[in-house]
Amino acid sequence: MRVFRLENAHWQTGIIPEFGGSVVFGRIRRSGVWLDVIRPTPPDQYSKPSSFLMLPWANRIRGGLLRFNGEAWQLKTSPDDGTARHGDVRKRPWDVVESSETRIQMMLDSKSFDDFNFPFAFTATMTYELDGADFIWQVDLASQDERPFPAGFGFHPYFQRSGESMPQLQVPCSHYYKLTDAMPDAAAEPVPAALDFQQPRGVAEDMTLDDLFTKRDLGKPIRLIYKDWATEIHMKADPLFQHIILFKAPDGSIAVEPQTNANDGFNLRENGIEGSGVFVVQPGETVSGTVRLTVQTG
Repeated sequence: MRVFRLENAHWQTGIIPEFGGSVVFGRIRRSGVWLDVIRPTPPDQYSKPSSFLMLPWANRIRGGLLRFNGEAWQLKTSPDDGTARHGDVRKRPWDVVESSETRIQMMLDSKSFDDFNFPFAFTATMTYELDGADFIWQVDLASQDERPFPAGFGFHPYFQRSGESMPQLQVPCSHYYKLTDAMPDAAAEPVPAALDFQQPRGVAEDMTLDDLFTKRDLGKPIRLIYKDWATEIHMKADPLFQHIILFKAPDGSIAVEPQTNANDGFNLRENGIEGSGVFVVQPGETVSGTVRLTVQTG
């Protein structure tokens, strides 16, 4: 499987178009040494990449039942939890449109796959670019359907973690959703102290994280603070990304996931619950979103 390597003075990253256009490593340069900040993926585990795109929905759909404006479609579900999970582009091959030492752009057409797990037609474009200290992720979702349809997207990066203070996290979200089996049933409410990351804090070894946050302060970045390296990674996401998932993986790495829709957002929307984050794509319309990771050194 070919890895497209992007590199400049600040970042080094690898992209695999054949498997979801996913990221398999992300490194920053500090004192002449490359340091892994995005969890590296061994070549024999590219099916579980360091970061991947979730589209045309992020996270899960309860029972795989997609509901929209009084209609319903049954999607294929994951055997482990019975949900439709993380969209249907992360394991698909993407076509490379253009590439250089610091940029790659890829495209996917849902109509190219007879088994695509979504009842509406679209094309998606994914662009990764290095611009100075910035690692930029841009996604464009373009309708190819004659009907309006609901959608969402998000990114699922895993960040390296070594001990309680590496990194410290600051996530400027004032509200969260109570989840049962990763699903909300009601609108968000103020975040409790135990899950409050509005000020920088570490992630303890015994802390369990798989939580959905919202009402982000758009004037502040999400910060991953690597004190031992005198370095921070600032994540800035377009306002369209209304939700942030924090997930502590079994290997100890931390997923910090900006996503437009809430978990089970389609059903939240159909049930009239505020904050679903689902957007409706009109025929001929393109919806775009950008996330930017910036290296800050002391």
